[in-house]
Amino acid sequence: MTARQFFPEGALTLEQWQLVEQLSATLTPPQARWISGYFAGLDAGLARVGAPTSVPELPAAAQGRTLTILYGTETGNSTELGKALAASAAERGLSPELFDMASYKTRRLKDEQDVLVIVSTYGEGDPPQPATGFFEFVEGKRAPRLDGVRFAVLALGDSSYEQYCEAGKRIDRRFEELGATRLQPRVDCDIDYEEPAAAWASSVLELIAAEAAAAARPATVANAFPTAKAHDKSNPFQAAVLENLVIVGRGSSKETRHIEIDLTGSGISYEPGDALGIAAENDPAVVDAVLGAAGLSADAPVTLKGDATILRDALAHKFEITLATPRFLDQWAKLSGSAELKALLDQDRSAERNLFLHANHVVDVMRKFPLQGLEPDALLAGLRPLQPRLYSIASSLAAAPDEAHITVSPVRYELHGEPRGGVASTQLADRIEAGATLPVYVQANPHFRLPGDDVPIIMVGPGTGVAPFRAFMQEREARGAGGRSWLFFGERNFRSDFLYQAEWQQYLKDGVLSRLDVAFSRDRLGKAYVQDRMRERSGELYAWLEEGAHFYVCGDMANMARDVHETLIDIVANEGRVQRDSAEDYVRNLQRDNRYQRDVY
Repeated sequence: MTARQFFPEGALTLEQWQLVEQLSATLTPPQARWISGYFAGLDAGLARVGAPTSVPELPAAAQGRTLTILYGTETGNSTELGKALAASAAERGLSPELFDMASYKTRRLKDEQDVLVIVSTYGEGDPPQPATGFFEFVEGKRAPRLDGVRFAVLALGDSSYEQYCEAGKRIDRRFEELGATRLQPRVDCDIDYEEPAAAWASSVLELIAAEAAAAARPATVANAFPTAKAHDKSNPFQAAVLENLVIVGRGSSKETRHIEIDLTGSGISYEPGDALGIAAENDPAVVDAVLGAAGLSADAPVTLKGDATILRDALAHKFEITLATPRFLDQWAKLSGSAELKALLDQDRSAERNLFLHANHVVDVMRKFPLQGLEPDALLAGLRPLQPRLYSIASSLAAAPDEAHITVSPVRYELHGEPRGGVASTQLADRIEAGATLPVYVQANPHFRLPGDDVPIIMVGPGTGVAPFRAFMQEREARGAGGRSWLFFGERNFRSDFLYQAEWQQYLKDGVLSRLDVAFSRDRLGKAYVQDRMRERSGELYAWLEEGAHFYVCGDMANMARDVHETLIDIVANEGRVQRDSAEDYVRNLQRDNRYQRDVY
């Protein structure tokens, strides 16, 4: 057999294979995963520009100066941008290293040279929970001087929050305080981040690559964040809905649905803990209300990024037309000339502005401050792009091949005497039946993962927050996992709202679920919640933690998750007989060790 027969086209030579074996013997598991992703991105990039399949020789200047990409994420957007940035850097002849802030060894920071940071903001100005440890180090007294470091920051955020892009701003300020030099000014991105993020990436990579221009071979990259061919946010899969069932009992004060979606033929895979993204569309009644308030024809022609369409379709599929945002307020103040709206935009009126935005949807603002002769483009200029909605996947592919299940409770309320509702949740409840199709994709959540099969887990999931734990149990049952598991579940009423009751009882019977504690807040005079059950079982819960258990929380961020977090600290303080600050350190260590993971919204 000749060497060419033994090594088919695209395979490694013997010398290359020996080098790979030598390298692989020195790699840790995280390094192995990183290098796998690096070469996958490099391969994709080389295929796009028609380059040879061999690894490019790095220019001397690129080899001499390191490039590190750090990302901090809660929902995965920063992760995807980081991976795309690393692939694009490789295409330009650079040699990037890509790290999640959650796993980055902070002692390396002082030795870095060029650092590109992509980080989202969580809630009101906080860093993503997995990146908390990195922020504490950088903003703490132990942070090193960074005099030899150059950096650039891409900040992701949501302008409907007062502390817009604050996590990125904090990193940007702190790096400067520590002596680092900016490669270029920070860029702040709203939820429609794709274009400004691509421009930032292209600019900063061109700057870095230009320093190696003398030795670098030319490369032309059309897009600094290349679009993947797989089904994702920009290319969802049209999936059939198999089931859409109400799973609460008669007389329930809530409506909760179990929806099963067919992924056959999509090539989509996921792990327990991931989320299903749904490209939602607005309620036709809301579209009609906005058109009526604007005095515009549904058939008015508009052009969106070069594509011609009509106004009704644009409002139905492309723009957020329910909740009013500072962007819309600013645009409507300019168009209407309203002194009242302009006053709300003052920096010292943030509290009043927030109250106004919470009390008025887009259509309410339009009705209160009517315009004559409004142009369609002027209306659209104040609206944000319609974003997909994410739902924790309530199934495991091991138990339901080619399917993804979600648990949805539609958001319904009244405002200004009219019924209002959540965009995607009411669409799923009211306008999607079995047999219909939904544009879907999977959003990976690497910070919400099952540990080894023999590791005990504690799951806190009231209401629809129980969804990923159904996936956990399906996965553990399929794998024959022996680790203990404990679920805390809460809802309003036992008889009508015990979601997936029969399944939990079967898991208990089969030993897949070791313990189940429930709290139903409206079954007795004194309300009981999951955190109350945690306190009642504090000794055993602490013992599980001491024995290595992983602790998971899924559900409401504003109230439940905060209360559970405080309760966990109290339990550690009481059962461990330590002061509050020591208990907080204990919980922070759980987070740093990935033993305390949250999926909150």
